[in-house]
Amino acid sequence: MAGVACQISISSSSTFRRVNQWPRCFSGSPEKKTPAVLKWAVSGVTEFLRLISGAPSSTSIATNKDRSKNEVTAGDVDDVMGILRSDYRNFYFVTGVLTSAIYSDDCIFEDPTISFQGTELYERNLKLLVPFLEDASIELQNMEKSESSQRNYILATWKLRTYLKLPWRPLISINGNTVYDLDKDFKIVRHVESWNVSALEAIGQIFTVKSFPFRD
Repeated sequence: MAGVACQISISSSSTFRRVNQWPRCFSGSPEKKTPAVLKWAVSGVTEFLRLISGAPSSTSIATNKDRSKNEVTAGDVDDVMGILRSDYRNFYFVTGVLTSAIYSDDCIFEDPTISFQGTELYERNLKLLVPFLEDASIELQNMEKSESSQRNYILATWKLRTYLKLPWRPLISINGNTVYDLDKDFKIVRHVESWNVSALEAIGQIFTVKSFPFRD
């Protein structure tokens, strides 16, 4: 979801493997890598959306090191889980409204089509999607944690559903999960999405005309 709307796809049959130790980000087949050309295309479309929306470029986004002392802080993994649950209730994937205070400024964001660094850039990319979504929602299906001396992380499983504001108004539904890696200060330093379809399938579904009525 960090790139553009064409990263979303329709699927209802695939399932995810359970994460035991170090969870692997996968889309469709866990061994299938996203073609480099597709990643370049997604990055290009994202930049095009930025240009037509008037949003600042990634190089012009200032890193906010002096965040307000009154912002929400997390003292342990359970605190982070509680804040994330609240963000899911606010549909942060499809509104771009999230509690940035629990993320490291240089957090790494990954999904099957794009990877970049910077929480403010992530917020900007999400907000670029908002004008293209209609009746959008994201349902948090499960959230669990893993704590150890070597690594703390949170695994959230979710289902996204939205229409896209295209002439054929495709209905988009995707099952996914997100792994949130935490540092010693309980800041999210890595946010990795996995989907139950390949990136190619995700792009292709955008252009599939479904039997939904057109709106005037």
